[in-house]
Amino acid sequence: MLMQVIIVDDVHPILINGLTEANFRVDYLPNANENEICSVIKHYDGIVVRSKLKLDEKILSKAIKLKWIARAGSGMDNVDVEYALKNNIHCVNAAEANADAVGEHTVAMLLSLMHKLSQADVQVRNGIWDREGNRGVEISNKTIGIIGFGHTGKSVARKLSGFGCKLLVYDKYLEDYGNEYAEQSEMNQIFEECDIITFHVPLTNETKWMVDDIYLNRFKKSIYLLNLSRGKVIRTKDLVACMESGKVLGAALDVLENEKIGNLTDDEKEWFEYLIHSKRTLLAPHVGGWSKESYQKISEVLSLKIKELKSKI
Repeated sequence: MLMQVIIVDDVHPILINGLTEANFRVDYLPNANENEICSVIKHYDGIVVRSKLKLDEKILSKAIKLKWIARAGSGMDNVDVEYALKNNIHCVNAAEANADAVGEHTVAMLLSLMHKLSQADVQVRNGIWDREGNRGVEISNKTIGIIGFGHTGKSVARKLSGFGCKLLVYDKYLEDYGNEYAEQSEMNQIFEECDIITFHVPLTNETKWMVDDIYLNRFKKSIYLLNLSRGKVIRTKDLVACMESGKVLGAALDVLENEKIGNLTDDEKEWFEYLIHSKRTLLAPHVGGWSKESYQKISEVLSLKIKELKSKI
């Protein structure tokens, strides 16, 4: 009997073709809505999701045949992994596939933030030639803290290693993880020494709003901050307050606490207005891991992992 798979988001054809060639029956429904998926998921052994669908108990309770969930990306925060595992549903992702993309995007955002490239570009296009107002800050000889040292954290360290900066890394869930590019450290050392901090952690109950005013004010120096993990790792109102106080000198954010910017609460609108009008912010629409190359690599990695799952189940 063929294993039946439903893919409910946009993926590279390599995944569809790879699974089909491996004798999976694949239904590609990238435009299906939640109600449509709920009505058909009972027929499938596996499901591939990216970002648009939250696989919670409401949906998974209807997935009576489901044996595995594959996330076309790194984070699993839109999947109720706990419920899945309790019901013997295997979960895989493709975190290694977009690590280079996130690493490059981190370096790009950091350099643009420190050298005011976004502001300078807009000004020159508008006939303003302000050299002093766009004087940059070098990252050479700075100390950069990397929080989270999985695939993306390691990629960031590798790509920053040639800039002449000191790299400190912290990951609560790893042991002996320092390498030739970065020094394993404790948070106390990071709070004491860092000029720049960048976050590459998954969104979990433990990391949700981990970075608040207490966290930020533990840094001895005023810092530059980057977030390329998930928006809810940082309390935006506390970030704004620390930017206003001068504790945070600048922020580069590829993610936001609420990324549905057409549907913000009144408080969120206030914080968002601050971020978009500040000359000390750099914003991107959650595209750090979404390069032309990673689009293909994610599907390649998932294809291999799903085939391995099939041989074990």
